[in-house]
Amino acid sequence: MHLLSAIRRQLLFRPRHVFVVDDRKSWSGLELLAGSWHLAREIEKATSKPAVAVMLPTSGLFPLSMLATWSLGRTLVPINYLLSKPDMEHVLRDAGCDTVITVQPMLDFVGELPAGVRTLKLEDVRFSGVPWPKLSNPLPESEVAVLLYTSGTSGKPKGVMLTGSNLSSNVQQVREWVDFGSHDVMLGVLPQFHSFGLTVLTILPLVIGGKAVYTAKFLPKKIVDLARTHKPTAFIAIPSMYNALLMVKDGKPTDFSSLRFAVSGGEPLPHAVTQGFFDKYGVRLAEGYGLTETSPVTNWCRPFEYRERAVGKPLPRLDQRIVAPDGRILGKNEDGEIRMKGPNVMKGYRNLPEETAAAFDEHGYFRTGDMGRFDDDGFLYITGRIKEMLIIAGENVFPREIEEVLNAHPSVKDSAVIGASDGSRGEVPLAFVELVDGAAFDETSLRSFCRERLAQFKVPREIRHMEALPRNATGKIVRRQLKP
Repeated sequence: MHLLSAIRRQLLFRPRHVFVVDDRKSWSGLELLAGSWHLAREIEKATSKPAVAVMLPTSGLFPLSMLATWSLGRTLVPINYLLSKPDMEHVLRDAGCDTVITVQPMLDFVGELPAGVRTLKLEDVRFSGVPWPKLSNPLPESEVAVLLYTSGTSGKPKGVMLTGSNLSSNVQQVREWVDFGSHDVMLGVLPQFHSFGLTVLTILPLVIGGKAVYTAKFLPKKIVDLARTHKPTAFIAIPSMYNALLMVKDGKPTDFSSLRFAVSGGEPLPHAVTQGFFDKYGVRLAEGYGLTETSPVTNWCRPFEYRERAVGKPLPRLDQRIVAPDGRILGKNEDGEIRMKGPNVMKGYRNLPEETAAAFDEHGYFRTGDMGRFDDDGFLYITGRIKEMLIIAGENVFPREIEEVLNAHPSVKDSAVIGASDGSRGEVPLAFVELVDGAAFDETSLRSFCRERLAQFKVPREIRHMEALPRNATGKIVRRQLKP
């Protein structure tokens, strides 16, 4: 079924069911549907452009705006409100947007928008009365439903074109993989401009007729309180969020006993966090894997098949392979680039035909840029990023391996490793660490700790202390901001 039609059907058939709860209110099916029709009329008045930008906090306002935009047969462009002004201007210009759906607190946060860009503030929209239904023909499933911007090789964000078919395929893949249904309650804190926040925490609950509980800001104690109140069955977060939840003093196993799935993604999940969460809450965290270009979910290690550091097997109808630099398809337990083909893989990058062509190999497989390997049972393990790989005296070294050792030290909260030029060995590892509260920085002790667990050439030449490692909107460490 067409994605918009599938959502409308749920809202119409269950008009009193609460589909969304956020920091301000609850949203029934009727409120979302009628509200989207009201907003669609305002969008028509504000702009004739085929793409409409949305800049909103994680809340029910996002699905409302998404439905309104799609009902007009237009493309949704979620805006990362943490972008620099030049990058935001580039995104709006590249997407062809002249109007941004937003709220005043968001404008207060980001400051002045680029010249020539109008705002449609939701506070100014009258949602009272009976709206005329917007029943215009939705975009064909083959057309771009969402433009998500991600970092480009040139430094400018590039628009990932996700079609309605891409998104609906990924929703169906996830549903089949873990049997999601109307009884499920999603607890969501990831930004909805992020691919996981969009597909898994926003679109999926609407399609299955479940419920999504949103909060705009990650506050560990509040997350625990929401879990106690709403009894979520699924929670998707990044490792640093799970680590922060360990610090909630009155947290106990009953807080998250309703969870069927507690999924970690975005960056490596340290063993200490996995074990700590299990010890405190009795919940086994499972890792998943995906990319913006794949809509995004591609792998998910289900709880009953948990394997430490594995991200699971490929989802249905997704073909994955491990490929050597010379193009050979590698076998089990061999490291190479992860490539994949499936109905959830993007249409391409907007206005970037050369980068789009380079993103796929001669067989039509998407080049992820991630290194990984399959074990004997078909479980995928991520071993690093090709572009982040260090070449030390001719040996390939991935930062992840060194970071996992550093993160195991009791004084280290998190770490990041980059390469520094070296006259004799080409590159040497340079590490940056963020310490747990109250810990003292002792570089000698940390290097000794590494020497006991790593080959000598992998031991960081230098370890530097940072009060806070640079992170993006979802908390993922941004290595490119670290300088030798």
